Parts: sequence; C-alpha cells; structure tokens
Amino acid sequence: MNDKSDTSRSASQVSRRDFLKAGAAATVLAASGNYAFAQASDEIRIGLIGCGGRGSGAARDAINGSQNVKIVALGDVFQDRLEGCFSGLLKTAEESAELKAKIGVTKEKCFVGFDAYKKVIASGVDMVILATPPGFRPTHLQAAINAGKHVFMEKPVAVDAPGVRTVIAAAAMATQKKLGIVAGTQRRHQNAYVETIKRLHAGAIGDIVAAQCYWNQGGLWMHKRQDSWSDMEWQLRNWLYFTWLSGDHIVEQHLHNIDVINWVMKGHPVKAMGMGGREVRTSPDYGHIFDHFAVEYEYENGARLMSMCRQIDGCANNVSEHVIGTKGDANPGGYIGGAQKWRYEGPGNNPYVQEHTDLVASIRAGKPLNEGKSVAESTLTAIMGRMSAYTGKEITWDQALNSKENLIPFKLDFGPLPTPPVAVPGQTQLI
Repeated sequence: MNDKSDTSRSASQVSRRDFLKAGAAATVLAASGNYAFAQASDEIRIGLIGCGGRGSGAARDAINGSQNVKIVALGDVFQDRLEGCFSGLLKTAEESAELKAKIGVTKEKCFVGFDAYKKVIASGVDMVILATPPGFRPTHLQAAINAGKHVFMEKPVAVDAPGVRTVIAAAAMATQKKLGIVAGTQRRHQNAYVETIKRLHAGAIGDIVAAQCYWNQGGLWMHKRQDSWSDMEWQLRNWLYFTWLSGDHIVEQHLHNIDVINWVMKGHPVKAMGMGGREVRTSPDYGHIFDHFAVEYEYENGARLMSMCRQIDGCANNVSEHVIGTKGDANPGGYIGGAQKWRYEGPGNNPYVQEHTDLVASIRAGKPLNEGKSVAESTLTAIMGRMSAYTGKEITWDQALNSKENLIPFKLDFGPLPTPPVAVPGQTQLI
C-alpha cells in the first residue's frame, strides 16, 4: 500500500482529468497494440489491479522475471496510489532499454474506482496481477477467470468462507479453461524450500507427527484518520486492521507459515482450537483486529501443528517453520536432522521474481500452473484459526468451509461504514 494519502478531498471526487498533468512524461511509456497473447506474438500483456506497495513490487517482479512481457494497464480505488505506481514505472523505464520495452502504460489505460478492476480486465490484457486488499480477491479472481485471463494473485485470497468457496470454484474453472493461477506464497518457488520439502515427501524424516510455525514480529504501519476521509476511505487506507479487508493478521501474514505446513502435510487440517486477543493495539486507530493468536491444528493423520503469530513491539521475534517426524526433524527452509542429516547448499533465488517466472513459463509451455485450490485451502486454514480464537470454540474444517459469515460490506462506496466490535471469546457467535 502506498503510504501517501490525499487529504484534501475524498477519493470518490478525484477525477482522472487530474491524473499526471505533466502529460509529456506519460509519453515515455509506449502504447502497445491491442492483440491477444498467442496470436501474432508471444508477448504477454499484463494489467495491475491494486497499485500500492505490494502491487507495484509485483509488477516490477513480473517484468524482471521473464522476457517479452509488458505492463500495459493499471487500476486502483485511489488516484494517489495509481499516480505513485505510474511514476514508479516511469523511473523503472529509465533504468534500461530492456525495462523500458516492458512498460507500455498510458494514462488512457489507468483506471480509478471500485470498478477499476473490470476496466483493467477489459483493456486488452492477457494476464492480471491482483494485489488489492484481500477482501476484494475472490470477486476480482472470478471476473478475471470468467474473462479468460491468466492470474497472479497475492495472498491471502479471501477473508471469509464464502470468498474461499468462490476462489475454489474459480480455480476449477481456470483448469477447464487452461488458465494459469499463481499465488504470492513465494516459499513454494524458493529453491531451499522446494528441495527440502521434496526430500520430506520422499520420507527423509519418516511420518510427520508434529509441527510448529511462527510469525511473531513488531507492529506495522498505521495512518491516522484525516478529517476529509469517510469511514470507507479510512478503512481502506488502514486495511490491515479490518477483517473484511485483511482477514486479521493470522490470515494476512501468518498464512505464509501455515501454507508451508500444509504443503509438507500434503493437505489441510481437520480442526482447530485457538486463542488470541488485543492486548497492546487497543486504540480505535487499529480497527478491531487482534494483536496475537495461538492455534493448535490437527491433521487427518493425527499430527498436530502449534501455530503462533504476534504483532507487538518489544517482544521476541520469530518467523519460522519446524516439523517433527518419526525419524528426524526439519526446518522446511533448508535443513533436515536425524539419520538423513542434510542442509541445503544449492543456489539461492529471489522467490518474488521466481513465482512470476514460473507462471509465465508454464503459460508458454501450454501447461499453466494452477495454485488456486492450495492457496484457498491455506487461506481457510488461517480463517479457521481466527474463527476459533474469536469465538473460543473448536472449529472443524467443514464448519469453516460451510460458514455463512460474509464479511464484505453490502455497499462499496465512500460513505459510512461502522467498525465492527472487537471479538470476545465465549461471547462472539459462530456463524
């Protein structure tokens, strides 16, 4: 997300006519012909939906990852974020002739508003990058697949069970249409993880009986509310702190570690028992999410995962995964202990770039990767932990998957939007 905010007027009132008044600068980015991938050329035309920090980073990773790809369209709900991304692409284009050739955005292909995603999808692209706050991901993914576009999407891919079900259905449709979907669970494209988990699947430590994973760190950014902001704008600019946008940090951030354990286990847990709370980030500035969670998950074979995440300053930090088997133990990121003791010493790689490289290569090979179902299941695993911590109840996989709790506001506009109450275990009801 872009840290800069337009405090002078509501985002709903910003006109595209104001966009990049220095029109000469826009001409640096070359316009491209409107043709489809795999027709006259193998160029892959990419549209970015969500122009904050992660989206801008993903766009750069995409053009660094492959040849003959081009960013041609941008979309965001906020004008200032779109302008920031556009300016960043202009600077990137100045770095080398190769990068300049991979950037073909014009101001006519820049779209602002809640419907910007539709316009990007319809702008003549072959692939879209989905990098908005996660609450929008199911709708955007479904629209992209319906339109026949390949997709790179950031994690998590939903914030509630209805969203997860939408993603699973879209992933199945993508398979039918031979469309690629790669998610921002970059550890699945990191050499050390790939090689280690391949060995674990081959039985290097026997049967997995237990695991631990952690994302414990300090607090993250927060933007003080401006007088000109509506409820909606304030929440969007502080999306981390609202479950309808982020899913809470167990979903938005800790999903990375949870996904690694699901990958090792070749599946998802069957139940969860969790706890958590809001001990330090108690100000209304921080919305209504928790600042710590601890969840015990149980898998179908009886193996148990102890999962822990925290965002509190001044505490011990730990971002890691660990698994225990009948014949040893392992750090899935590069170490195996026990009878087959081993440490990864191969080449490193940038997984943020590699995930884009792998997607594009699979599309060109006619065998597009589809990570939609696996990331949806990891997302639901994290949601299940949040549901248990919020309610104080043991939650089964079927309960989580079939939940009717829909967190997305009925109306998306820059108006009133009350902050939900902070969950109270033992009082908050399971829906």
